[in-house]
Amino acid sequence: MIKRNLTANYLSQGWVALMGLAFIPLYIQYLGIEAYGLIGLFAVLQASLTLLDMGMTPTLNREMARFTAGAHTIQSIRDLLRSVEWVTFGIAVFVTVGIWAASSWLVSDWLRVGELPLGVVSQALSIMGVVTALRLVEGVYRSSLIGLQRQVLFSAVNAIMATLRWLGAVVVLVWFSPTIEAFFVWQGLISSLSVGVLACATYRALPEAEHGGRFSLAALRGVRRFAGGMMGVTFLALLLTQVDKVLLSRLLSLSDFGYYSLAVMVAGAVHVLVSPMTQAWYPKFCELYALNDREGMAAAYHMATQMLSVIVGSAAIVVIVFAGTLLQLWTQDSALTRQTATLVSLLTFGNLLNGLTSMPHQAQIAHGWPGLAVRINIVLVLLIVPSILWVAPRYGAEGAAWVWVCLNAGYLLIGTPFMYRKILAGEKLDWYLRDLALPLLAATFAALLVRWATPTPVSPFGQVAQLMLAAVSTLALATLAAQSLRKKLWHRLLGYPREVA
Repeated sequence: MIKRNLTANYLSQGWVALMGLAFIPLYIQYLGIEAYGLIGLFAVLQASLTLLDMGMTPTLNREMARFTAGAHTIQSIRDLLRSVEWVTFGIAVFVTVGIWAASSWLVSDWLRVGELPLGVVSQALSIMGVVTALRLVEGVYRSSLIGLQRQVLFSAVNAIMATLRWLGAVVVLVWFSPTIEAFFVWQGLISSLSVGVLACATYRALPEAEHGGRFSLAALRGVRRFAGGMMGVTFLALLLTQVDKVLLSRLLSLSDFGYYSLAVMVAGAVHVLVSPMTQAWYPKFCELYALNDREGMAAAYHMATQMLSVIVGSAAIVVIVFAGTLLQLWTQDSALTRQTATLVSLLTFGNLLNGLTSMPHQAQIAHGWPGLAVRINIVLVLLIVPSILWVAPRYGAEGAAWVWVCLNAGYLLIGTPFMYRKILAGEKLDWYLRDLALPLLAATFAALLVRWATPTPVSPFGQVAQLMLAAVSTLALATLAAQSLRKKLWHRLLGYPREVA
């Protein structure tokens, strides 16, 4: 099940990432960098408003996984789903109206708009509100399918919708209307379709109940403690991941914010690689915890972390070391590359550090213990807000990126060890050394060796060759340095007897 889900998730997320990134140069070409800044603002808005689901989406994911392990009846899980639906629908209406009401103020008092007409920006913000509300509703069914371990089905739907969403936007801009309003109207149409498809898939995946799903306050009260903890985790995580963008949208011109948004999108490829792994392993962690299988939990935890270090670490290190080459190959725009290369390296490094904490976080949530993440994130939020306010006016976007790197380094090295006092006791040293340090150091050595040994390429062919050599080298050395993963591959590929990692 893990292998199938992980494969499906990576194929889907890889395709989604390709669709999301491949056409950005075309969006900038047809809309301009200032309008692309609005697309970056939309991403911030969409991420920030996930707080309004009050922790219901991750809670529903967990409860669906527990249902597969026998912790819910068919009737109770359907009642919980219907109850979460009604709450989310109400929030979606609130989001739509709220953003529409605030659009004029955002244009006049928050954003530093340059060449775009203010009316166009205001209208685009109003449409953003509708799309954001629809994406919020999508999350209900997305988390349900993942928790039910119907991840192959979800991955297929996700890939198809991403193709329609991003490739379709190019068609709209090129052949119908090269405007930011048309871009967001298309996003709204695809989000409506996605909600319908995911809702049908979720209900078909659940067994029939005698009475169907009904709104139930008792069902919501049953998960309120966990949902409240998750809302706190989500709130603090959003502050950590989005406060730099929110503040920079005010401090930078809309065009400069467009460059920063471009760097954020490229660096976000790290999260694209992390997400399929957490989606695949989290239900397994929940199942092992429900079965009280401590040895199985520890083994799964180390295997998951080593896979993350090898796959995500290798890709991130290649981007960090070869950011300029990658951007030049992708955009064929030297000015754009100069504006964003350093930002891409810094933000990717910060995202890698953040991604390395994802498996400990998933283990905590599977154990029903969001409290540690809440406390750690409170400390980090108390640091990041004044840091951004002091650094951004003096050092701009690069200063804000360095703050992101330092905070995630603190989370990884200082905050995460507290987890091992309560769960997975005795696994901390192996996690730091065998799961993280060895694969990442091997990947870094390989990337720097390729950078030192090969000349700076000028032609696209040379750029592709250098990047391919770096990718293969880092992945190969990182895999050899990951003990549990290496032994598993030996067993599967060469038929060696399985050993205990």
